[in-house]
Amino acid sequence: MKIFRLATAFLLLLACLPALALQPFTANYGASWKGVSADATITLSNAGNARWRYELGISNRLGSARQTTVFDEQGGSFRPLSGTDTVSVLFKNSRVDTSYDWARHEARWTGNVKPERAGPVALMDGDMDAMLLNLAIVRDVVAGKPLTYRLVDNGSARTQTYRVLGTETITVAGQARTATKIMRSSDNKQVIVWIVDGIPTPARILQRKNGKDELELTLRAVR
Repeated sequence: MKIFRLATAFLLLLACLPALALQPFTANYGASWKGVSADATITLSNAGNARWRYELGISNRLGSARQTTVFDEQGGSFRPLSGTDTVSVLFKNSRVDTSYDWARHEARWTGNVKPERAGPVALMDGDMDAMLLNLAIVRDVVAGKPLTYRLVDNGSARTQTYRVLGTETITVAGQARTATKIMRSSDNKQVIVWIVDGIPTPARILQRKNGKDELELTLRAVR
């Protein structure tokens, strides 16, 4: 009985421990964007005042795109505070800025957005944007938590659920690693992600639309 009580106390202690602290990183990816080879980088950096900056940049001979989210942590969730998406392709440039007003619990969009996509959209505790999903699924796959999230993005709010497809051996920085493969699908789109325990960013991301590959990122190195 004493051993059982000690084991129970230990499990309760583990349940009360905070999630692993975020650590800055820079991840370099080989990519395919708009059907053309590209280079991509995902970075997580300290933005000061208990805030973080999470950024994806991708470029090839057709153009470049950058997505940036500034966020903090509240109640174990990644809470978006602002976001910027820019795309420059051939002769077309666009920029969309997102503001998250947690005092009013609403999100709004400005820039190259249609009026019906400008908001406001009501915010709920735990809401994230599309960028933060990458951090959340890495954390939650490793912890064995449910992979259901409420996404606030592009003038709308919707629930997204990933399902685990199993494990697969992939090559990361020249080494064979075991990855957990997860997927979500909606309408004509699919997103498949490979997560490797111990790596703070997805090892591979594949986005498909209408059955065709739209974006692929394959991790080369992370530091």
